[in-house]
Amino acid sequence: MTERTERTLDFLLPDLGEGLSEAEIVEWRVAVGDLVTVDQSVVEVETAKAVVDVPCPYAGRVVALHGAAGEVRPVGQPLVTIAPLDAGGDEPPGHATYREEERAGSGNVLIGYGTGHGGSGRRRRRPRLAVAPEPAATATDDRTAARPVDAETGRTEPAVPAPDAAAGEPVPDRTTGSAPLVISPIVRRLARERGVDLASLTGTGPGGVIRRADVEATLSAPAARLAAVPDAPAAHVGLAPAGEGDTIIPLTGIRRAIADKLSRSRREIPEVTVWVDVDATGLLETRAAINAATPDQPVSVLALLARICLSGLRKFPQLNSRVDGEGERIVQSAAVHLGIAAQTDRGLVVPVLRDAHRLTTREIAAALAETTAATRAGTLPPARLTGGTFTLNNYGVFGVDGSTPIINHPEAALLGVGRIVDKPWVVDGQLAVRKVTQLSLTFDHRVCDGGVAGGFLRHVADCVEQPALLVANV
Repeated sequence: MTERTERTLDFLLPDLGEGLSEAEIVEWRVAVGDLVTVDQSVVEVETAKAVVDVPCPYAGRVVALHGAAGEVRPVGQPLVTIAPLDAGGDEPPGHATYREEERAGSGNVLIGYGTGHGGSGRRRRRPRLAVAPEPAATATDDRTAARPVDAETGRTEPAVPAPDAAAGEPVPDRTTGSAPLVISPIVRRLARERGVDLASLTGTGPGGVIRRADVEATLSAPAARLAAVPDAPAAHVGLAPAGEGDTIIPLTGIRRAIADKLSRSRREIPEVTVWVDVDATGLLETRAAINAATPDQPVSVLALLARICLSGLRKFPQLNSRVDGEGERIVQSAAVHLGIAAQTDRGLVVPVLRDAHRLTTREIAAALAETTAATRAGTLPPARLTGGTFTLNNYGVFGVDGSTPIINHPEAALLGVGRIVDKPWVVDGQLAVRKVTQLSLTFDHRVCDGGVAGGFLRHVADCVEQPALLVANV
């Protein structure tokens, strides 16, 4: 957890678990010189699963912050350097007994995460920040870039060859022989997100340093941007209005995690989708009856569909599985950890109701309400976003009838539900208007064949049309 020196403690980024090997710094909660207490939140980070606050298990004075907003830090690398108050500095009132906790660590590093060093997973590093050359620095060859300072050690790194235009990389301004004068990581991040070429800007700050206002000014003056870089496509010089160029959206954080997982699912899983239209009138009537009897404990349609899925998985457990490719085996889960696809401002996430098969319908409804609210608020622990064995996706909330969804790797199946709308339907030989929806089941053909998948979907459809059938399975 820490690396100790004679006078300081380095708090390392804790093991994020679930294959997560890095986190992006969103916002620092403290600054150099601040006094921190045990378990005080020092930084907000974004992983591929969620945005979380990281509490520091030590007390003392902040000596150094490792990394800037927008920078990715690998697990096991320093986040904050703390000088214990018994190694210098004044102890704040009320903290005379902090030392024993500091020596032992709080044990509350990150809720839902492990506390080991980790660091064995894939790591991705952002380019280190370039800094303005010192005033006394002499001009260098135009094939040599400015010498940056390592953000972790503070040492000046050896000079390296400048990017080559022939390789498709941006070339620093050759009139000065140095990289753009940018000190603030916020300015670099803004330019990266908006697609602004820093080499094309003239800084208005002291010594020609490029400021945030310089970047923002280019966003309101597309013509000037194009004049400054006449040969560059609009996509490379800024956020252009619709119809005038491309918008650059960095593939980071949860968006990158979604892309990775769905791409892997497509590569590895031979999936098949089957679907059926069903009369959901009886399901809606059952829900209305339940809620009329106990209005203080309402049950949603999604909760009833979850209960029906659990009934189907009890009858067809092959769909509650995953394929272990390395072991060349199918692992059929004893428990049902039900994933519920939820759309948030940060993208599509799948929170998991663990041991859902042990819950009553009302408990499922309450868990769904709590989980979806926490997911959309961004407060759900990352451990709650992994480990599902089967997913339920209610895409009908977007006003669509059907879909062929991609399986949530490494699961083996996903049930999708379309919108419930009035449609003509034959009932007892007579045409009637009924509440109709479409159910789709996407499954991994390696774990079962069409007979199992069709049997599961038919069981779910029958329970939607005749909810009384659930009584025989609970």
